[in-house]
Formats: sequence, C-alpha cells, structure tokens
Amino acid sequence: MTSEIWLYSLPLLVIFSIYLWKRTGRHRTSRKILEQAVAAGLTEPASLHPVIDHVKCLGCASCVKACPENNVLGVIHGKAHLVDPTHCIGHGACKKACPFNAIELVFGTEKRGVDIPQVNEDFQSNVQGIYIAGELGGMGLIRNAVTQGVQAVESIRKIDGIGSKDRLDLVVVGAGPAGIGASLAAMSAKLKFVTVEQESMGGTVSHYPRGKIVMTAPVKLPVVGKMQFRETTKEQLMEFWEEVVKSTGLKISDNERVESIEPDGAGFKVKTTQSSYQTRAVLLAIGRRGTPRTLGVPGENKSKVVYRLIDPEQYLNQHVLVVGGGDSALEAAVSIAEEAGTTVTLSYRSEAFSRAKEKNRVKVADAQKQGRLNVLMSSSVKQISDDKVVIEANNKEITIDNDAIIVCAGGILPTPFLKSIGIEVETKFGTA
Repeated sequence: MTSEIWLYSLPLLVIFSIYLWKRTGRHRTSRKILEQAVAAGLTEPASLHPVIDHVKCLGCASCVKACPENNVLGVIHGKAHLVDPTHCIGHGACKKACPFNAIELVFGTEKRGVDIPQVNEDFQSNVQGIYIAGELGGMGLIRNAVTQGVQAVESIRKIDGIGSKDRLDLVVVGAGPAGIGASLAAMSAKLKFVTVEQESMGGTVSHYPRGKIVMTAPVKLPVVGKMQFRETTKEQLMEFWEEVVKSTGLKISDNERVESIEPDGAGFKVKTTQSSYQTRAVLLAIGRRGTPRTLGVPGENKSKVVYRLIDPEQYLNQHVLVVGGGDSALEAAVSIAEEAGTTVTLSYRSEAFSRAKEKNRVKVADAQKQGRLNVLMSSSVKQISDDKVVIEANNKEITIDNDAIIVCAGGILPTPFLKSIGIEVETKFGTA
C-alpha cells in the first residue's frame, strides 16, 4: 500500500518541485531588477503606473504576463511588485489582467506630484460639455490617447443638443493622436465638427527629433481601420497621419490657436486666432507642454537658447549643451553627438535619469563611454554668455565653450487657460 501511495505521489512531487524551482528563479530575477533600480535611483515612474494592494494580491503573475514591456512587474515573496518603475509607460494592461482587483492605476508619487485636470469616466471635465482626452489628461501613450479620443466622442454623441441646426456639435482642440482619433470618430458618427491645431498636425510627435523611434501599439481607428504600428520612426508615423487625412478627407485647421472658450447657454462660443465657433461640446486634446519650462538664469534670452530639437545636423561642428533628464533631453543629446565635429554636454539636476526610458539611458551611457558625450549629473546652469556657459556641478562652478543650448526641461501645464474656462486642476501624489 505504501509503495502505491509513493508511486502516485512521486509525479505530484516532481511537478511541485519544478513549480517551486521556477517560482524561486522568477523571485530572484525580480528582486535583482528591483535592487538595481533602487541602487540607481530609478524609482519614480514617468506617468500613469500601477500600485499593487498586497492584501488582495495572491501572486498569480497575471499582471506580469499581461505587461507588454519586459520585466516592469515581477513577483517577490508571492506578491506582485513594480520592479522597474521608470520602464513603465502606462499601458494599463496589468490592471485589466488582475483577477483579484488588486491593482490601481495612479498618477504621481509621494515625492513627485503630477497636475491633472478633473475628468470623469466619460472624459467630461467638471465643466459640463467640455471633455478632455490624451496627454493633457495624463495619457501620453499613442494607443491610449487615440482610444480616449474615440471614447470621448462616443460620450459626446449622447449629450442633449447634439444635432442642433444652429451650431456645431463639437470643436476638437488639438490634432495629435487623441485629436485625430476623436475627429475620425466624429466623422464616422456624422457629427458637425471642426478640428483646430495651434501648430501642425501630429501633436508632440511632430516635435520629436528627426529619426526618433516612436513606440506605439496596434489600435483601431474609426473610418481607417487598424493602425498596426508597434515600433516606427517619427517620419513614418507622420506620413501615416498625412495619408489618413488625405484618404478620409479629414479637415484640420493648422496654425489656429484657441484664445477663449465661453458658455453661451446652449453650449460654448470658441474664439480662435482665425474664427469663432458656436458649439454644443468641446474636446480638449491638447498636450501638457503648454509653455516650455525655462531655466531662469542670466543670458537665457539669447537666440542660441531653444526649447526643442528640430534637426541634429544644424549643430554640425558646434559646442552644444542639452539641459534635462527626460527622454527628449537624452534623445537630443545622443542624436547631436552622432554629428561630425560636435562637442555635446548633457546637464541634469538630479543624480539619475529616473524619468527616461531604459533604451535612452543605455544610449547615453554608450555615447559617454565612447567619448562622444559629456554627462554632468547633479548640475545646473548658472549663466549664459555669447560663447560660454557657466554650470555648477557637485558644488563647483565650471565654464565650458558653447555655441547652442537646448533646454528640454518639460513644459508648464496650461493651467491659466484651463482655469479661465472653469476647469479644476489637482495635483496627484500617487492617487487615481
């Protein structure tokens, strides 16, 4: 009898042993990634990210498997953890995959707050009839921004007054991914609408450096069908948007900036630099950049100081300083450093590039090892002259030759504009 029990138990013991071995291996890998992130100071997620309730979490690893990025989440001691926070880009797939509702998606952390306009589950702000989608609401990922734009229009279709003959149904403000998605949804629903863009179509993507790789994921566009990109360049994505506009007949009014939005009883009066529109609803699909964040130092008003990179080739044979620690700063520094004859310095106020993607951090490290890029951490610009710049690094002032400065310090949320139309903005410190 004992031998029979052993015979039946042996396969179960083997299976259980293999399970424990694999689980222990995954635990070690996840713990190592987390320890490396903490040691490097890379603990602050850049955008929307998960917070795991360890009381509810049973360590099933569904969230780990669902995440499209590698090793962002891991299981340690039977509980899920965000082990590589700066690599998280806000997909939100982890929350959907969790069978125990143990994951909440939040903005900001206890250390770093993020300003977010108030919106409800239908993307309507606290001002009835004004909706927000995309980057302004904290959704920078192209797929998520497009989806939000489409979903916002679905909500707008249901409000009273849509289809009125005396006014537009909708004014879409912004022609980035969220604005394009919303415009196509409005076209599909046969709404009366206009789309205005203060600069050019493409939103933030149109300001990326030449050749920059844009990460996205497949998403269904109204009228057009499935957008298949997973990894592409700025140029390819912009060509895609242009073809979408051409093939669908979508009209976008470029270089038309909104000056004011005022209620007029049955909706809103939207005044722009080119026209005035009466509309039932407004969708704000604008970026978060607003006004570029400046350094506030003597000499910053010189023409050699700019706030975004257009083309690395223009800095050929020049001494260039890039200021910032996000993806745009790292990408600008690396791309300019590849140009012949350039001397490039990257200055950042913190000890680690905690807001940048791993891929960009690796590129910076490689360029630094090859002697193509000088990196000054814990540093700040103190003064700018015609051919020099003074930088304080590690409590010492140094002066370097300089022909051009690119400040990639992010932007100031267009809070005054939002408040002027009654939209409330709150700072999120790790809250939904």
